[in-house]
Amino acid sequence: MNNRNRGKNTGDDGLFGSQKQVDKLKMAAQDMQYLLSRDYPEKASSELVGNRYRLKTRQIQALRGAAASAQQIGNRKLKQAEVSELKDKVVYLDGFNVLILLESLLSGAYIFEGADGCFRDLSGVHGTYKRVNQTQRVIELVALFFQKAEIRKLVWIFDQPVSNSGRIKQMVLDYAEENQLNWEAELAYNPDKFLAESSEIAVSSDAWILDHCQQWFNLIEYLITEEKLDVHLIKMV
Repeated sequence: MNNRNRGKNTGDDGLFGSQKQVDKLKMAAQDMQYLLSRDYPEKASSELVGNRYRLKTRQIQALRGAAASAQQIGNRKLKQAEVSELKDKVVYLDGFNVLILLESLLSGAYIFEGADGCFRDLSGVHGTYKRVNQTQRVIELVALFFQKAEIRKLVWIFDQPVSNSGRIKQMVLDYAEENQLNWEAELAYNPDKFLAESSEIAVSSDAWILDHCQQWFNLIEYLITEEKLDVHLIKMV
């Protein structure tokens, strides 16, 4: 394994590490929600708010990830499942979304909690997925969740077009076999659409999936609380 992680970028402490910057981001998030709730486009809203508060590129990225309209927030809350509802169910997990977010969290990167209660980071796949030092620990955390929630079957869904998706799929399947877990892993050309159209509960913090799926579970919130994870958390509300 390469000696790498998904920790903070150079300069992130300056952008997110002080109360002054956090307060500015919170005000920007309020303005962004106001605009989105009145049907302003996301890109135009983030540019307007970014200019007003003189936000840097990564701050705007965090803002866009955490922002949602009042209608979106209400809709997502209505569809959010409790952990007790997962018992004996089949659950579909948004593979790269969950992996990369938890890898970032465990690496000490800044994590952002939006108005919908979901957690997001500033990392991305960018066409190629590369394992990091925290990948194994992420899979172990998902296994703890699977066992404690008494889920019948967990299905990991990975983006087929992403390079190395086959390798991480096999890593997940090997771990499941070694630990006798009822897991499956699949590659999908459009996992967002697949998860949104599925009748099973989805595990993701992807905004589009949350808006279009039938039901979803907030795994990151569960793990932070249940496993007492140490998080560099920025609450955007």
